[in-house]
Order: sequence, then structure tokens, then C-alpha cells
Amino acid sequence: MTICAPEDATAPVSTHRAALTIAADGSYAARLARHDDAAGSWFPERWTLSGPEPYAVPLQGTQPEEPDSALLPLTDGRVLILRRVADRFAASLLYPAGPGTGELLLGAVPAPELTLLPPAPDGKRAYALAPEAHHTALWLLHGGAGGPERIARIPGRCTGGVWLDRGGRLLALDRERDGRTKTVVADLERGGETGPLLQITEESNDRLLLADPDSGLLLVRSDAPGHDRLGWGVWGSSRPVRFPECLRPAEGTLTPFAVQPGQTLAPESCAVAFRMETANGTWPAVWRPAERQVRHLPAPEGWLAGSGLWTAAGALLLPYATGAEPCGLAWVAGPGRGAEPVEPAEPLESVEPVESVEPAEPPRAVETRRPAGPMPPARPVGTMPLPVPLPADPPRAAGAPRPARHRRHDRSTSPYSHCGERPAGRAPGAAGGLPWMQELPTTAPQHLHIHRPGPRNRATFPRILTSAGQCRCSRRRWRPGRPGGALFPAPLEFRAGAAQPVDRPPTVPLWVSLGGRRARSRRVQL
Repeated sequence: MTICAPEDATAPVSTHRAALTIAADGSYAARLARHDDAAGSWFPERWTLSGPEPYAVPLQGTQPEEPDSALLPLTDGRVLILRRVADRFAASLLYPAGPGTGELLLGAVPAPELTLLPPAPDGKRAYALAPEAHHTALWLLHGGAGGPERIARIPGRCTGGVWLDRGGRLLALDRERDGRTKTVVADLERGGETGPLLQITEESNDRLLLADPDSGLLLVRSDAPGHDRLGWGVWGSSRPVRFPECLRPAEGTLTPFAVQPGQTLAPESCAVAFRMETANGTWPAVWRPAERQVRHLPAPEGWLAGSGLWTAAGALLLPYATGAEPCGLAWVAGPGRGAEPVEPAEPLESVEPVESVEPAEPPRAVETRRPAGPMPPARPVGTMPLPVPLPADPPRAAGAPRPARHRRHDRSTSPYSHCGERPAGRAPGAAGGLPWMQELPTTAPQHLHIHRPGPRNRATFPRILTSAGQCRCSRRRWRPGRPGGALFPAPLEFRAGAAQPVDRPPTVPLWVSLGGRRARSRRVQL
């Protein structure tokens, strides 16, 4: 990323220490709190943010802590504390143990100055920087094979520290050499091998403030435009760094502290939270690269300035602590594109009391009365035809031979005798067959016919049998009692001018054969 700004200007950068340090996954946080006693001693306090409501657990030791002790929460619930002891720093792990606090000593680092880096992306390791005469040592305090170990020595004096990936391999540092400050990237898997990352001009001082591994958004501070300004760019992009005018307030300073995650390959829609510091106070602000303005938000009472976290949905959560609520989390920005400042509601005017009103009488029961006129005659209800019992076998004389079980099928006594031609000698209503079927008319209109499907879609159509017992699809003769056929009553009689048939028979079962598979459909009415 390059930009043409040949002006040479330097400006001191004020470093702020967040009042609350949040773990990499946002599950825990830690801070130094003060007792309410007269001495006002300090003690570590761990916050749990992953539950339905945040709560704090004090991690008090046998003696009060110094105000310059540094804390780093891990994702497993333990808190790393770095204390100065004479000419060295001691690292320990604090964790709740019943009513008290457990402490595990990790080791000591012999250095006159030691600065904790932001939490590693995996949430299990802790790093620190120790400046030397011409180098800067990078220490792994927790997460290695043993205690604290020095893993790299980087030429120059390094400050800052921003993680560029989710694996915790690439670490960006602001290195000062020959009177200029440039941002370099250190590869921890190659022993801390460094390479240039941010160099706007050769004479400018360029520092990296914040980075988002998902979108590649970078927040920088540089004096390349002529004076110290905030700008943004995209890691790996050929486009130059841009310095929006909205990030240059007339009064006060803007300092980024949280960036919205989960915006893969969308850096312009990634939201950034700032801390706005003026002579009148401190409050949060929200900005997106796609917008050309900074939205100022009201700070919750007791906000721990410089701390907060974004959710992937676009909600900004700000921690606060007051006397009434020592551990709280305020939801100040919703998942929309922007967040408007919340104006305080106007107080309601006093309302005059209303005189008591006598209760109303309960409703009386309504008496049901019959109409004075005569009741209308009831409509006749149609009767369903009762099934006709089959004739019983004639009585058999004593000693007479028993008839054979397997007899030839007699079409005259079959209940399906109405299908096909009527046997000779049988009159309508005679014995054999169902009477209501034999009384049906025998003529049908000429326009009622069944279409034969084409040769290509014949397999998808059901094979429907006509009243004469012949299949119109396969031209096969149907026999009574054969499975896979269809049962239809005799043709209906239609009269001229009549919209409906003269006699409507009751429903009969319909059997269809779909592709050789037998299935019974619902009862249809013909």
C-alpha cells in the first residue's frame, strides 16, 4: 500500500491502557478493581461474559496488588497476572478455588521492562515484549513446553502488537529504527523472522492500530499527509491508504478499540468502535469505511473506557461498573447499518389522581324464550338404502351328500352380474345381483367416452375399464373378480335439457392399475 505524501512530520502518540481486557473469544474479561476501604487497595477481578448475564468473581490474594500489575484472561477461565518483583517480572495464573483464589506460578522474566501483548487468537497463549539495547525480545509466558521462554529477538525497539491471522502465527509490531517508525510483521513459526508490512513513504511514521483477520481491514495512524491522521486500508490490496476527513475531529482524539468480526472479504462494511476523548468527557463512536461520517453514541454510566467487543451480527457491547451494578454489559448498537444516539426521554408531567369509580353492575342473565308462531315443518332427511342380505342356502336333508366346495362360477348369482351383458332370462329386479344396480338405465349419451392415451405416455396413465368390461388402454378383456380391474355401474340416462342425470347412483369402489402395481383409490361418485 502506497500513498504520495512527501511531507515530513512526526507527532507523539499517546498510549492508553484499557480498563478491562477481554479474552480472544469474548467469554471472559479481567481488570484491576479497588476496594471500598480507606486504603483503596487493588485486587484482580474476573468477569464472565458468555452466560445469560455477566457476573464478576474477585481473585484476591494474600496481599493487595500494585496498580501497575497487568492482567490477561484466557479462554479456559484462568487469568494471567504479571507482577514486578525487584528487577524482574513474575508471571502467575489465578483461578477461583472454592471460597478463595488459587495461584500457579509460571516463572520470572529478568527484564527492566515487560509489556503484555493482546490476547492470542487461540486464547491459550500469552506473549510479552521486553526491550533491550538494540533489540526487542519476544517472550512466550504461557502455552509453551515449560515456563516463560524467549522465542525471538527482533532488531530495533518494538511496541504495539496486532494479530493478523486466526492461527496466531503473524504478529504486527511497530518498530523504531533510525528515528522512523514502521510496521513490520513477525512470523512466529520461523523464529520471529520479520518483513515490512506498512510503509506509506520512506520519511513517514506509520503505525498499525487495529486489524481484522476476516476482512483484512487495517486501521493505521500516519503523518504521511503532513500531520498525524487516522487512515484505513486493506491488507494485500494494491489500493493506497485513505485518510477520511471524518476521522479528523476538530476537537479531541479518536482511538479505535474494537472491530466487527465475520465480515469476510467485505472491509468496507466492517464496523469499528472508537473512543472519543475531549475536554468535555469520553464516549464511544462507530464508523464504517463505506460511510462518510462518525456516529457518536451515549456512553453508559460507569463505562470502562477503551473496552468493548463486537458481535458478528453487528452489536456493540460495552462493559460498565457502578456502585449499584458492579458488573454490567450495555448493548449500545444494534445489528443495523448504523446506530443513532439515544436521546433521553422527556419526563412525564404529574397526573392528577382520578376519583374512584363505583363498579358496574354485573350483566343479567338473558332468558331464552320460544317464538310465538308455530315451528316450521322439519325437512325430510334422505334415507340411505339398506344392504340386501344374500339368500341363504336351502336346507339340506339328513344323510344327503355335502355339495362340493369348488364349484364353477355362476354368473347368474354373482354380485358382479351387472358388469357386461345381462344373462338371458333375467329381468330387472330378479334374483341374482344387487337390485339397485339392475334397475339402472341402460342408455348413455354419445359424448361420454374415455380417451386413449398416446403410445409414449401410455405407461403413466391408469388402465381404466369401461362398463362393458374392456380395457381401453391394453385392449384386454376383464373378468369378474380379477385383481387390477375397475368396477363401473351401467351407463346413466341423460335427458334432453337436463343438466344432471335422472338417477344418481351411490358411490362404488374404483380399482385402478398404475404401471402394473395395484392400488385402491378413494371412492368416487358417478
